Amino acid sequence: MQIAYRCKRANSSHLIAADQAFGRRDAVSPHAVMLFFTCNALTEPHGYKLYTATRTWPQSPDSDDLPRLLGDLTEVAADNIAALGRAWSPLGPQGSMVNGGDMTLPTGATYVGVGVSTLDSDRGRWYQVAASLRDGAAAGRYMSAFNLKGQCYAVMVDGTVMHIDRDPEARLGDTGIRCSKTLDPDRITYHNPYSNLTEQGDDETRLIWRRLIALNSILATHLLARRPA
Repeated sequence: MQIAYRCKRANSSHLIAADQAFGRRDAVSPHAVMLFFTCNALTEPHGYKLYTATRTWPQSPDSDDLPRLLGDLTEVAADNIAALGRAWSPLGPQGSMVNGGDMTLPTGATYVGVGVSTLDSDRGRWYQVAASLRDGAAAGRYMSAFNLKGQCYAVMVDGTVMHIDRDPEARLGDTGIRCSKTLDPDRITYHNPYSNLTEQGDDETRLIWRRLIALNSILATHLLARRPA
């Protein structure tokens, strides 16, 4: 659940940055990547602390295509591993894959998964929604960016996948979190309609899942193998 709420917070920050830079030369891509790490912390409620390193891109045709972006990032990771071997980390200093968030981790931090923040939603593509927001303001129909939706995808090293729908207008109690595993481990029996979450949705959604799973696989294989015994 911590990762789900961290995703929502990251998506909100992503939205603010993209809205403020919309239409400018430094416009922000509607897609961003998050790498999740944990480290033991006895003073924390669950005994560990979650860290999130992020990667955002400037607006461009390449960074606007999420499946392509994830595929390119996976190839970059593979190239860095081939060139630098066990010494390579996605946090750098050589071949860094991130440019924000928790870029420095405590000793003993462990990679636990990867996520995507996107400003595309069932209300439309980011550029269409952001433009209509401004058209409405010009016509006297006020709505702020804080009324806009966003969504996140996350894949964990244990195989858990989550889709997080950040909807400011959601009904009270609707978290927008869909997870392939139950979020209530105390329940004895539980039918989970999202156990095959990566096979649900349209063709593009399923392709996003496949690309994100591939990125997580190469990072997990490398980063968990390089941990000290």
